[in-house]
Amino acid sequence: MQTAYISRPGNFTNDATFKADSTLKSRLFLSDIWVDAAPESQAIVFFGDSITDGNCSTPDANNRWPDLVAKRLQETARKVAVVNEAFSGNRVLTDGMGVNALARFDSDILSHPKVSTVVVIMGINDIGWPGENAITPDDKEPTAEDIITGYKQLIDRAHAHGIRIVGATLTPFADTFKGLPTEGYYTPEKEKIRVAVNEWIRTGGGFDGVIDFDKVMEDPAKPGYLRDDYDCGDNLHPNDAGYKAMADAVDLDVLLGSAK
Repeated sequence: MQTAYISRPGNFTNDATFKADSTLKSRLFLSDIWVDAAPESQAIVFFGDSITDGNCSTPDANNRWPDLVAKRLQETARKVAVVNEAFSGNRVLTDGMGVNALARFDSDILSHPKVSTVVVIMGINDIGWPGENAITPDDKEPTAEDIITGYKQLIDRAHAHGIRIVGATLTPFADTFKGLPTEGYYTPEKEKIRVAVNEWIRTGGGFDGVIDFDKVMEDPAKPGYLRDDYDCGDNLHPNDAGYKAMADAVDLDVLLGSAK
């Protein structure tokens, strides 16, 4: 959700400016910006899928929920960097649109300096992708315990490196992609898996802290559904108002280790 400007064919690396031949709504090559950091500074990595990547947010507006959390942190004058390591379609257990979370943990978490906390909000694609839809119809549907086992591996690996790990509940997804070839992304049976996973995140005691996005985003009149005023239109991804609600719901003390 950030514009990249692409030149016409040729080498323009030494030019101060160039006329864009085309644009793209993804940054294909820029992955990190490293800066000098004070000794007491720290970094928080947000580890997720399209919801953390900011799908459906306004392009070039920096309205992803990690962006808005970063703004809140800046206002506290704390020396904290925010790293968004999310991409659309990511899953905890299985490759698909890129490698799975377990496989990319070293490169996308441990490679960053001064990481104190990682926030995990991932698993909805593990639930939604398999089955009768146009995404991965031949994949085996995982159980809630399969996903929880994946979380436990992430927790163990974070703790082995002295990193706190915070779990975020999976947001509502009832009727996701309804009327589309990918409509099978949601079924009532898959909803039971999401509910079980969220219950473990809340009560299992594995994570060092919990952010309950499910409660924030759920329509109180329709359990299991994303609130209409937070829905970008596909019953899965938030709009700008939804991303702001997510960011506002984050307890900064949970991120920074001041509370459990």
